[in-house]
Amino acid sequence: MSFVMLKNLLLSPLRKFIHKDFHEIFEKMTLIDKLFFLIVHFIDKHNFWHRLPVFFGLLYLGARRTLHQQYNLINVGRTPTGVRSNPADYPYRTADGKFNDPFNEGAGSQFSFFGRNMMPVDQDNKLKKPDPMVVATKLLARRKFIDTGKQFNMIAASWIQFMVHDWIDHLEDTQQVELRAPKEVANECPLKSFRFNKSKETPTDFYEIKTGHLNSRTPWWDGSVIYGSNEDVLKKVRTFKDGKLKLSENGLIQQDENGKIISGDVRNTWAGLLTLQALFVQEHNAVCDTLKKEYPELKDEELYRHARLVTSAVIAKVHTIDWTVQLLKTDTLLAGMRANWYGLLGKKFKDTFGHVGSILSGVVGMKKPENHGVPYSLTEEFVCVYRMHQLLPDTLQLRNIDATPGPNKSLPLTNEIPMEEVVGSKGKENLSRIGFTKQMVSMGHQASGALELWNYPVWMRDLIAQDVDGTDRPHHIDLAALEIYRDRERSVARYNDFRRGMLQIPISKWEDLTDDEEAIKTLREVYDDDIEELDLLVGLMAEKKIKGFAISETAFNIFLLMAIRRLEADRFFTSNYNEETYTKKGLEWVNTTESLKDVLDRHYPEMTDKWMNSNSAFSVWDSSPEPHNPIPLYFRVPQ
Repeated sequence: MSFVMLKNLLLSPLRKFIHKDFHEIFEKMTLIDKLFFLIVHFIDKHNFWHRLPVFFGLLYLGARRTLHQQYNLINVGRTPTGVRSNPADYPYRTADGKFNDPFNEGAGSQFSFFGRNMMPVDQDNKLKKPDPMVVATKLLARRKFIDTGKQFNMIAASWIQFMVHDWIDHLEDTQQVELRAPKEVANECPLKSFRFNKSKETPTDFYEIKTGHLNSRTPWWDGSVIYGSNEDVLKKVRTFKDGKLKLSENGLIQQDENGKIISGDVRNTWAGLLTLQALFVQEHNAVCDTLKKEYPELKDEELYRHARLVTSAVIAKVHTIDWTVQLLKTDTLLAGMRANWYGLLGKKFKDTFGHVGSILSGVVGMKKPENHGVPYSLTEEFVCVYRMHQLLPDTLQLRNIDATPGPNKSLPLTNEIPMEEVVGSKGKENLSRIGFTKQMVSMGHQASGALELWNYPVWMRDLIAQDVDGTDRPHHIDLAALEIYRDRERSVARYNDFRRGMLQIPISKWEDLTDDEEAIKTLREVYDDDIEELDLLVGLMAEKKIKGFAISETAFNIFLLMAIRRLEADRFFTSNYNEETYTKKGLEWVNTTESLKDVLDRHYPEMTDKWMNSNSAFSVWDSSPEPHNPIPLYFRVPQ
């Protein structure tokens, strides 16, 4: 009997155990991948990975991520061959993101393609089925504001926009599409119709995926939200003195003679985003001051380059071990995210003995980058799971920072400003009146919205969008309806196919998705009781959530794959994460920064001491600090 026949004989009984939708891909897997898949699939069938002791939960996530790295990274466009650059020629982040990958100079650069986590699903024949404005009105539009309690605040909501504006923005076509509200929902729609530009499709010159979409931002973790994604923007934001960036005297983003802000990204801003942009311009400039004092021989260009590396690494670290830990508030993810940066042996071991391998010491500082054979990009599916506008409330609650703090350092309200007044050009003007400290402290004390059905801000259904230069567009948009359309237009799989693509068991009935009877009734009505038509965004909002998770498990699996990829594929977090590239003082700066609180303490030393009671700057500031847990992290069991 041949080995192949023996293997088939042994594996054939497993078909009854494996969900029918995965028989085909299972057959193509290597023996090791099949073993990983069987473990993951068994745990998924019984839905208990998040209840495992932390160490075993990490093993599950490691097995799942290994499968995703093998089957959920798909290149879009041709990869150059025979062209290699010398990393020593570019020991800094280039303005347009080029030359990070020595084997592919364009990987992660401005105007490179969005990749894929699964093959595109053509939906051209059902772009309006069901109608996006019906979906937005009946399933997304906010009825009453639902918040996240004390877990996630408005700084956290602003932070994710700060990150998205660093990573992703699709090019648009000149051709326009119009959506009109059907009669059944017209009375409930703020706009009866609206126009918007199509996403621009570009030929890939590749046989498998023939067209794709270009990213006008650099998808590396390179701080392009403050530096820009090309040389022209970078020239505008730099002072060309001591490596510094432009900043106004009041500590906010500087404006030009036309009243437009001078920053790396100026599109679709609001007061919260502008505040974080200003904070990290301050951070960059403080790094410049420190490096100049330590290394007086460094010139403007060298100071700028080192400071950009340091500031970008601080942003990446804050996101990895502070923001994400608040988003996925479980011991397992606390351990997992810290392991991404420091490894299983932790910070103290890494500081003492140096880097001894990615598992034990984390991916930061690895000897070489790892892209799993697929040129680095962020993906269309990644874009979709970062649609989080439900985090935004209806009003910004301003606090009285002149009052004596109450219990848990709470502060009284002074007034509430409608969110329409703090977005776009109005937001820039109002922030100037509010000031940095009051804005930051107020956001710290205000809970964000929850990622749930019926919690999409209604004010975002009548929104003024902006061009890439920050100029207001003449046509208002219904952003909720537009987001539904965009996913279909960009051939992103609908909810069940998306789960299949990520090796997750699809739902077979609405009750698998949610226990809410009203939601089930409305979903049946909107989707004509066809589960396969369920839009991804709606499914992500309706899905039952793991305790402590602010997002759905379906979205989380994209995070699981892509969060580490942003670090491990980047030579400035791996092979070039060293004193020669960053300077000794620069690496020390990154290594001693553990949280956004540390950044705030550097620039506003009284702020957190006076007004923040919580452990993290991303949780509501008057919440109680996390109690000490004497049980070692890896031995904890979720309650």
